[in-house]
Amino acid sequence: MPSVPHQAPPPDEEPRPEARGRMIRRRALTLLIIGLLIGVPAGYLVISANQSRDSGRDKAAKYSATGLTEGWPSRVQRRVYDVSIPPYSSDVAHYETNNWKTSRLYVQFLTSNEGLDRFLGELGFSSDALRRDDLTIGVRDRGVVGWDFTGDGPWWGLSREQKDPMPSQDVVVNWSNPDHPMVYMVSATTP
Repeated sequence: MPSVPHQAPPPDEEPRPEARGRMIRRRALTLLIIGLLIGVPAGYLVISANQSRDSGRDKAAKYSATGLTEGWPSRVQRRVYDVSIPPYSSDVAHYETNNWKTSRLYVQFLTSNEGLDRFLGELGFSSDALRRDDLTIGVRDRGVVGWDFTGDGPWWGLSREQKDPMPSQDVVVNWSNPDHPMVYMVSATTP
């Protein structure tokens, strides 16, 4: 028996209507799939954006209260102000001021004792050069970035004076954590 190709019903005959229950289930399933395809990625983006924004706001609020900017100074700034932050330092923040008379770079970072030795070595000192309770960063400079050296200590400091145009540095170290000193530095140069 030869196979007869499937033919469309004659124009005067209408196709059988789909059962109403089946049609409703098919439409509901289609809407659910579309909703999931759009809703899940959109929800993820909203949650991710909020977390990112909140994290950025927390960090910005932490540093904006002090005028500091989170992160490492640029290579140019580090070279101009003769600042060598040890690798693997954390809580790094900086702030630069410039005027017609003096330019200053304020830097803070948390490091290890080995990192502190390396940092001081770059300045031409060893940790023996630090003097206990010698807050070499002046009150004016502390006020610029909101540093308060009255908390837990011990506090140690040193200064390096150089002839212009080489920068001079004032360093204060907080050793409240004996393994991870917090370093504060102001490097000043005349343009």
